[in-house]
Amino acid sequence: MSNINALPHVDRELDLSNTGRGVWLVKVPKYIANKWEKAPGNIEVGKLKISRVPGQKAQVQLSLSEAVLCLKDPGEQNIPKEHRLDVSNVTRQSLGVFSHVIPSSTDAVVPESEKLYMEGRIVQKLECRPYADNTYYKLKSESIRKASMPQRQVQQLDRIVQNFKPVSDHKHNIEYQERKKAEGKKARDDKDAVLNMLFAAFEKHQYYNIKDLQKITKQPIVYLKEILKEVCNYNLKNPHKNMWELKPEYRHYKQEVPVETKEDKNSSDSD
Repeated sequence: MSNINALPHVDRELDLSNTGRGVWLVKVPKYIANKWEKAPGNIEVGKLKISRVPGQKAQVQLSLSEAVLCLKDPGEQNIPKEHRLDVSNVTRQSLGVFSHVIPSSTDAVVPESEKLYMEGRIVQKLECRPYADNTYYKLKSESIRKASMPQRQVQQLDRIVQNFKPVSDHKHNIEYQERKKAEGKKARDDKDAVLNMLFAAFEKHQYYNIKDLQKITKQPIVYLKEILKEVCNYNLKNPHKNMWELKPEYRHYKQEVPVETKEDKNSSDSD
């Protein structure tokens, strides 16, 4: 066995100064996430509006900035600007947000180590949902249309393209056809000669499978089966299932001749 060198374990300090800070875990639609990934780090991506009514859950709304809404490719559909955030409390779970800071440069005299921080504890989950307006309906209809488009399309070619030219035949098919032709070209021996080989074989053993008989007679399997059906029975039941044996009228097995003793000879002479 080869020895695998495992990476050495390194202990790092975890900054827990923000453990008591509450954090929201927000799930946003994919089209918003794509916009935020394209956005540079120095622009405003949106605003949150929180309305609190005594005795009710807080109403949270997200309004995307115009700078984010303008980040789109040619032909891309507009996305809704206004969204609501459904709030749910975190129960029976302990969730936290952590950050990992890697030093930007290692050329310093005293190298700065990697830092781990706990940014806060998740106290609420929010799911961002768009309002059902015309912009949202157009966005959904376009996504459904793209999803229904077939992945493969038929294209008419006006010249031969070598990359798409199919193989005329596969190697294993060619070998199979050559083997079948060689088997068909095997010389068929005279029927009486084949019968003699079969009877000689059945003198040694009572049961044979077709492969062994083909090796013995060296005949095409179709031709051999035609002869076997005339003089043999094919067993369909155990203990000799799928094996051939001679029909009763063709069985001429050698029987042991009883040995005549000296006493039997003397008694016959006296008679």
